[in-house]
Amino acid sequence: MKSKAILISLFVPVLATGCGRSKVEKDVDPALPPGAVPVAASATEVPSLTNGVPSPLPGAALEVKTGPLSFAPVAKSADPSVVTIYTLGEEQEQSFFSRGKRGTRAAKGLGTGFIVQKDGVIVTNNHVIDGADEILVQLSDERRLRAKIAGRDPRTDIAVIKVEDAKDLPAIALGDSDGLEVGDWVVAIGNPFGLNHTVSAGIVSAKGRGRDDVPLDPSGYYSFIQTDASINPGNSGGPLLNLKGEVVGMNSAIRGGGAQGIGFAIPINMVKQILPTLLRDGHLTRSALGVRIRDARDLSADDRAHLKLGDEKGAVVEGVEPSGPADRAKLEVGDLIVAFDGEPTERSSLLQWKASTAGVGKTVSVRVIRQGKPFDLSITLGELKEPKRVVRAKPAPRVDPDDDFFTR
Repeated sequence: MKSKAILISLFVPVLATGCGRSKVEKDVDPALPPGAVPVAASATEVPSLTNGVPSPLPGAALEVKTGPLSFAPVAKSADPSVVTIYTLGEEQEQSFFSRGKRGTRAAKGLGTGFIVQKDGVIVTNNHVIDGADEILVQLSDERRLRAKIAGRDPRTDIAVIKVEDAKDLPAIALGDSDGLEVGDWVVAIGNPFGLNHTVSAGIVSAKGRGRDDVPLDPSGYYSFIQTDASINPGNSGGPLLNLKGEVVGMNSAIRGGGAQGIGFAIPINMVKQILPTLLRDGHLTRSALGVRIRDARDLSADDRAHLKLGDEKGAVVEGVEPSGPADRAKLEVGDLIVAFDGEPTERSSLLQWKASTAGVGKTVSVRVIRQGKPFDLSITLGELKEPKRVVRAKPAPRVDPDDDFFTR
């Protein structure tokens, strides 16, 4: 993580920009759009789409998981796959005496990464390598090797770098972040403040933290794992491990304001989902429904009554992009989306993620509730138009792998 603090701001989740149609009053018995398949009342009670959490059965035994006597086996097995990432670039500076003229100065960065393929593929945060002209990777045996950016996605803060001429590097196993439970033990390894290969341990404090909980880049896609394992500047890009030594998250952010024991990691399943595309294309082309949404849980009691919503959770359509995929499928403002492609979407951020990574041109089934009536609708996804990043050409400073990086 670079030394500069991450700024915090608030934002409402958006799937795709565009003008929304004006809100219209709904009939008592709304007409379904063409192609909609009504859902029988019993079908809405399928466990995979219910929003409530069942209570434990009376007399059910409580399963208790015990922690290890030592985290040493986890640290020992994972440590060879954890690397220190040094970056060197340029940043603009303005002198008080230069009357508005700007110069440049060398900017050094420090972060962490972990090896996922023996040929030198390393995963880290995008903000670790953002703006870097030169990247050095230091392995656990203290070898320093040059690396290049293989792919990056700023909106998820995920990046992939590739060590040049590498072979037989110790790749780490990737686990299943969906299988994590609040209260599970986790271990973090990283380089806080340059203290290489520091190990800390804690538990999963919460899951599914989004923009409202960790307000970062307003255009980002977030579903963080919250942990009280100690994370500090320099830990960014490092692995969060389960007790099997598998990576279940990538440590990425800390809460501002002097908070202690509150760190956030990107679920490894998000990384695994886009990793092949980043390696192949160098970037991620996102798909889109073409709607603007918000969490149903944020609606007022009057709004819920007007839309005839009970305790359902999901994403409420606030705007529909004209001539977009949702518009062509006849989705309307006020519709509640509760499932996407057969999976429940209890939060708008989850629907945003699923819709953006499903694939341009893919036809998916969307379960919608309109004025209390559930139905399934097929929608062919379009492409999310994103602003192009302007990259200025500038001379790249050279880094000597044998040089002391911090004395340059």
